[in-house]
Parts: sequence; structure tokens; C-alpha cells
Amino acid sequence: MDEFKKRLIQLLHYPNVTWNAVYQILKKDPTLSTLHYLRPQDFKKNTSSTKLNSFKNIEFDRYSDLIHEQIRQYKTNEIQVISFFDPQYPAILKEIYQPPWALFAKGDISLLNREPKLAVVGSRQATQYGKRAIRLLLPHLIEKGIVIVSGLAKGVDALAHECTIENGGKTVAVIAGGLYHIYPKDNVELASKMMQNHLVLSEYPPDTKPEKWHFPSRNRIISGLSAGTLLIEAKQKSGSLITANYAVNEGREVFSLPGSIFNPFSHGTNSLIQQGAKLVTTPEDILEELHFQK
Repeated sequence: MDEFKKRLIQLLHYPNVTWNAVYQILKKDPTLSTLHYLRPQDFKKNTSSTKLNSFKNIEFDRYSDLIHEQIRQYKTNEIQVISFFDPQYPAILKEIYQPPWALFAKGDISLLNREPKLAVVGSRQATQYGKRAIRLLLPHLIEKGIVIVSGLAKGVDALAHECTIENGGKTVAVIAGGLYHIYPKDNVELASKMMQNHLVLSEYPPDTKPEKWHFPSRNRIISGLSAGTLLIEAKQKSGSLITANYAVNEGREVFSLPGSIFNPFSHGTNSLIQQGAKLVTTPEDILEELHFQK
């Protein structure tokens, strides 16, 4: 690992450092050669983190030592870090608004650049209709070599990952928080399985506990890695719609499963179709839009 990458990873470990703080620091010092000399007052200009700004210089030095120790343990724990400046960083992800400065990864990182990818998202309370739709749509897509991306949440996310594994496909999970803090706990076993033969990603260092705002933020990565996003089920106000909106803003394909007007879990998907998402009833509805990738 070169010195610049080490410094960038160190910078990302500082408490609550924002995307914009890193951007401003890189703009002033593109090689991060002065990182060692930065003090809490320097971060005050770049981040609103009260936790960081309250540090005294001596505490800041001790925190830097702790960071170095954490980074040394990555190899032991088979965690790889792909920075924005590395050749392995997915070109498609660089197209989004505020692409992550680094991806902390465990598993098969060759999946980062395997195309095409399809994001599959939906309700954490998947109905029988949603489950049946996943079993109908995904196997043929997987057979065609499409990599399934989701967020390892309860419901549709977990079902999409599991269906992909069961059908011999490849799947990528983008999580909120760090790799040492899988959420929800119910999916720890699934995450462990994916870390062996698939891929689990986070933009946060491994020891980061998931915060509420991490969940909508990670959705931009789920859609950003993917040529298209498929919404299975969602209420009118749903986090899954955030992912779909990111896909729209990034100029990616958006697919939506229609549902009954009497089912609240179809209100979001039906609304998305009204706004121009492609109505999906068969795997071919998706494949014909992704044919340029095949």
C-alpha cells in the first residue's frame, strides 16, 4: 500500500469526518503529505463533528495511534480497502454524486467490476407476493450472469441475496456502518457466507457502528454500482424509493413490480411506474433494457 493511500485511509477513520471534509483537505493537499501535522482545529474548518473538535492535541495523537493499529489488523481479518484512486475502483461508481472515497470490502472484490449489476431493493416486510416475485424474476437473470446488489436488510434485501446464492449466482451487499457491525443481527450468518464467496462492502471503516443516516446514504452506492434498480415492494414513503431516486438521478434504468391498489406495499412501486419506471412482469422486461451490457 502506497503512502498516499495509507494517509487517505487514516483520514477516513477520524470520528465523523464528512465526505466534504475529505474533499476540502485533498483540494488543499492532494498528496495528504501534511496529514500528520493536522490538529483538531484544522478539522474544525471542514467538519461539524463536535466529537472531533473537542479533542485535545495529545488525545488526537493517541487516536491516530489507535487508527494505525486498526488498519494493521485489516490483513488478519481479510479486509481489503479500495480507494477512489485505485484501478480496481468501479468506474460506474465514480459517476455518482459524492462517490465514496474508499470501499472497505470483504469477499470477492473481482465482483466490483463484473457487469452488469442489478440492484434489487424493497420492503423490510416482504409479503408472499414479493417473495414469489423474487423467485420468479431472479433465477433467469442470475443464469444470464447478472450480479445482484442489495443492502443486506431484512425482507426483500436478504431474500434477493439468498435467492442469488441458492441459484448459483453472485451477489454484493452494501451495508450501513462497518464490517464489524453487521445489522440486523439476524443477517450475520448470511453476511458471513457472503464474505466467503460473494462480497460485502461499506464506505465506513470496519469498527463504525451503524447510524440512522448511514442507511439512506449507502443507498446511493447500491444504485451507483448497478446498471439498473429493481423495486420489488415499497410503501409510499419508503427508503427503497430513495435508492430508486438515486438511480433516476444517475441516469440508470429503473424497474418496478406492479401490485394491487389495495396493498400498501405496492403504493410505492405503482407510484414509481406512474413516474416512468419500467413495469416488470417477466425477467425479459429487465434483460431487454440491459442487453447492451451483454
